[in-house]
Amino acid sequence: MPATDQGFFGPASVSWKVHRETTVLFGGARALLMQAAHPLVIAGARETGFYERNPWKRLERTLQLTYAITFGTRREADEAAERINTVHRSVHGVDPVTGKRYDALDPELLLWVHACLVDSALLFEQLTVGALDEAGRQRFHEEQMLAAEMLLLPRERIPPTVGALREYIAGVVASGDLVVTDAARAVAGLFKNPPRDAEWRPVLRAVSRWAFGTLPPSVRAQYGERWSRAHDAMKVVTLASLRLVRPVLPRRVRYIQPAEIALARTRAAS
Repeated sequence: MPATDQGFFGPASVSWKVHRETTVLFGGARALLMQAAHPLVIAGARETGFYERNPWKRLERTLQLTYAITFGTRREADEAAERINTVHRSVHGVDPVTGKRYDALDPELLLWVHACLVDSALLFEQLTVGALDEAGRQRFHEEQMLAAEMLLLPRERIPPTVGALREYIAGVVASGDLVVTDAARAVAGLFKNPPRDAEWRPVLRAVSRWAFGTLPPSVRAQYGERWSRAHDAMKVVTLASLRLVRPVLPRRVRYIQPAEIALARTRAAS
């Protein structure tokens, strides 16, 4: 592998600028709750019990995949994508809740998973960073189509614009296809109560509140989450405070370690 390999994106890409932010990764919890609300997405995990046992580990693995594709060399990105694709090839069956067949490689399910990740990243970038204009958000969306293709979602199945992606998400939310099952509620319960021995437990609890607070209201209601104007005001204040202090945070807090390692790699090769 050439030492100059910057991966599929590189330091100048919007994907690097978005995914390097620590506060943007907080949106991953929201994405996971959105994904889990689709009964056919969570159906395979229901059988294995993985979501219920450790949703934080599931989120960690999702983030590791995102970081490998975004910040890794081309070989590292390809290998990470192939690992998850190999797992997905064996995930199929009949959902015991809806009675419908599911397949982890179904383009419709892949699209929902992808859309939740992109939408959540853009939302938390807007709430906690605010560096992107509409053109920047569109560029991020277009770059992430490559990541989707690596995970076997055909590009032509992805809405072409950020606006169209949001309309797609709103349509799924309004369609009645989202059903919060007992498996999804188990995920939500563990998000609200992180492991007591977790070093970052206070932060994880805050991330959980932000995740629920930024869900579409109908999805949040299905999770049984009580949400008042006071809760909403607290969410707005805490996220605004996070955005305010972010510029003065040290790099080791502001940016995730995989991004810093990748940046050092590319600088050493230049």
